[in-house]
Amino acid sequence: MEDAAGSGPEAPRPLWRDRSFGVFWGAQTLSVAGDSFALIAVPLLILDVTGSVAQMGLLTGVSGAASVVAGVFAGILADRFDRRTLLIVCDLVRLVLYALIPLAWTTGPQIWSLYVVLPLAEAVGMVFQVTYVTAVRNLVGEERVTDANGKLYATAAAAGVLGPMLAGVVAATFGLTAAIGINAVSFAVSAAGICSIRVPRNTGGPARPAVPERPWREILAGVVFLWRHPVLRVLTVLLSFFVFLTLGLTDLVIYRIKYDLGQPDSVVGVVLGVAAVGTVIGSLLVARLRRRVGFGPAWIGAQAVAGLAVVAAGFTGSAGGMAVVVALYLGCVSVAGICSMSLRQQVTPDHLLGRVTSAFWTVHFSMGPVGAAVLTWGAARHGTTPVFVLAGAGCLLIAVAALFTPVRGRRPENTPPAP
Repeated sequence: MEDAAGSGPEAPRPLWRDRSFGVFWGAQTLSVAGDSFALIAVPLLILDVTGSVAQMGLLTGVSGAASVVAGVFAGILADRFDRRTLLIVCDLVRLVLYALIPLAWTTGPQIWSLYVVLPLAEAVGMVFQVTYVTAVRNLVGEERVTDANGKLYATAAAAGVLGPMLAGVVAATFGLTAAIGINAVSFAVSAAGICSIRVPRNTGGPARPAVPERPWREILAGVVFLWRHPVLRVLTVLLSFFVFLTLGLTDLVIYRIKYDLGQPDSVVGVVLGVAAVGTVIGSLLVARLRRRVGFGPAWIGAQAVAGLAVVAAGFTGSAGGMAVVVALYLGCVSVAGICSMSLRQQVTPDHLLGRVTSAFWTVHFSMGPVGAAVLTWGAARHGTTPVFVLAGAGCLLIAVAALFTPVRGRRPENTPPAP
């Protein structure tokens, strides 16, 4: 679109002046703050009742498996149905699911309820996350998507700084189930915010087929696009191994702080809250970093430093030291993750974005549940230090392997998929 003087294309509106993005941004920030309550409370519920890190890993693995299964179909839902409505429905379903946990525990510990509710909530959460990725690009456009992702992640992480601290206080004062109840309320806030905005469809790119394809053909469309794009193909493989090595790290960090270092629940919340500052910093820096050094150097460098941080966690003997190394790890993961997600949003046609995101995350997380179970089992048998060292070394190998692939390129958004 030309401006009135005909001087050239109109510059995109700054994100801070975009009302729809601002409302979406605020609602998701509050929702993430609520999520941090469950992030702390659920593992501590397991530990308080069973004292078993293996049980923590099993619940994480089962929930991750449910998320993978949901990911197979999430992309079809995001591409076929109104994305705004789908986001609202997912929030309301999770509101009900998380509210069931404190209700079930009013009569005493009910471990079974966690194994029922958490997998279902993770499955619905996968649908929400896939739809969320497509909605962000529709809200802000391709040119602003990396900046938007960085802002969303930064403020979500900032909320995550305060959230775990408050979760520890709430858990110590009112009980762990009360903290989970607060998470349930946060989904109501998210749903209300999304209700008040409009999420347009992207009209650019190839048109949506007039007649919907068969479900399995729709699923394969996302897989085929990932496979044909040389950078996305390699990223999908490398990040699948990364998730195998890291999905269970939060459980290991909590276990190390609580048992190896002998700290109370409130300190666990403080450590994870302070560590979330790393995500804030990484998210604020990612757009500038990618513009300056390019995609490949930013992604590979972040993966390498994350691996070193994981190794360091195995030798850290204080709560403060754990906060520092986990912050470094989270900051690097945020840089790599935002770069990867923004690239997919930039190169994928809108009518395929849900299915490509779904296919990526299904493959991406497919090895995660097994990895979480293996890591926590290894920690129960051999201690957390050797597990941290092996996981960190694996992350370093992933960074080294990426140096010999198209991922190392500075501008992979200009690389077309194979015909």
